[in-house]
Amino acid sequence: MTTTNATTNRLPMPLYTQVLIAVIFGGLLGVIFGQDPYLGGITNAQLGKLGMMVVQLLKTLAIPLIFFAILDALIRTSLPLSQGTRLLVICLVNVTVAMTIGLVIMNSWQPGVSWQGHVDQLLQLVPGSKAPAKVATSQTPIEDLAAYIPRTILAPFSTNNIIGVVLLALVIGALLRRLHMRAARKGEDDLAIVRFVEWVYEWLVRILGWIIHAVPFAVFGVVAQVVGKSGVGVFSILWIFLVAMLAGLTIHALIYYPLVAWFVGKKSPKVYLGQGADAIMTAMSCNSSLATVPVTLHCLNRMHVSAQSSRLAACVGTNLNNDGITLYEAMAALFLAQALGYDLSLTSQFLIVAASIIAGAGVAGIPEAGMIVLPLVLSAAGLPDTVIAAAIPLIMTVDWIIARARSGVNVMSDMLVAILLDAGLKQSSAEPNTAGYRPETVVPRSESQLS
Repeated sequence: MTTTNATTNRLPMPLYTQVLIAVIFGGLLGVIFGQDPYLGGITNAQLGKLGMMVVQLLKTLAIPLIFFAILDALIRTSLPLSQGTRLLVICLVNVTVAMTIGLVIMNSWQPGVSWQGHVDQLLQLVPGSKAPAKVATSQTPIEDLAAYIPRTILAPFSTNNIIGVVLLALVIGALLRRLHMRAARKGEDDLAIVRFVEWVYEWLVRILGWIIHAVPFAVFGVVAQVVGKSGVGVFSILWIFLVAMLAGLTIHALIYYPLVAWFVGKKSPKVYLGQGADAIMTAMSCNSSLATVPVTLHCLNRMHVSAQSSRLAACVGTNLNNDGITLYEAMAALFLAQALGYDLSLTSQFLIVAASIIAGAGVAGIPEAGMIVLPLVLSAAGLPDTVIAAAIPLIMTVDWIIARARSGVNVMSDMLVAILLDAGLKQSSAEPNTAGYRPETVVPRSESQLS
């Protein structure tokens, strides 16, 4: 018992703290040695290549992780049709507004233009050379959309086609769900393939945890390489990225959410923000909307939101209410596309938005979901792998700030959805199938992984 308590009391150092330490020491190494060899011939450039391998591992793991996460969610989650439809509509409206805010900011302000010319430093290109000027796209929107339909079952996995992977997961997941429910009605045990999906998903999440432990080393290596090549001044361009991301998240969270809660949900900003402050601050401190679910439920109870609506939004809806992640992913992809001088059509931007939405929903409940999704969304934007591998570790130096803002936005989304669901229930005197509905039975299985 003593050993168990001692182990419990030794809390691991937060990832953002490890990343900050990696940035400091990587920067010092880059300043001191530059491009000169040290420690038996090792150079900062070699450390950078090792660091980029971790980013590649994240990208490799992301596709199967999203695929099995969607399968697992479809098989396990039980939700009445009427409430599920209402929940889905509210979430779609919220994420549509979030994406609109992001597109307006990125197309009117164009903050990524400030990075033009600096991308060469990230890619270690020969001076005077340029990155590709534009993304290769088809002539019509229909052809753009058709490109995401998989030609074979395995094609989306080999080409990192996130939209194709999600389409396959939805079709296969719906079939497995039907077979699972048929077996349950007959009183039979779970199908072997259902147990296999659960087992693979749990192992993928576990492997993800191992890779995340290596992320600070990746940041250390890439920062040492970039600073050794370009100097400390390379970090001076990060502030515009940070401001752009926080601007989109702030407008969505502090203007749209309170207004909708007030005018539609009949909860004033004083109630919505004041009574929900504990959940928002908890999410920002622990960087997890899923870990904040108990506090979110407590705050909604203080707002006099029904337990049914609260649990439906905070427990089931947390797999859909990822406005913070989806807004960030889309804006980051457009930011880097602007930095490379890509002339993205509106259709291409909408495809990036679609990839952000479905990828964000696909990794709900997974630790460091934003980090997992970002390489895939950047690929959907048509960015070269070299850009993705070089830019992500640099972005991660400020991502720990943005990540906390994303978690706060996700929790605010959960609370808003609960308020709107409750308002809808009060307007309709009788909802079918709600009498026998027990929300506590549909808590996502991934929540148990927090213990």
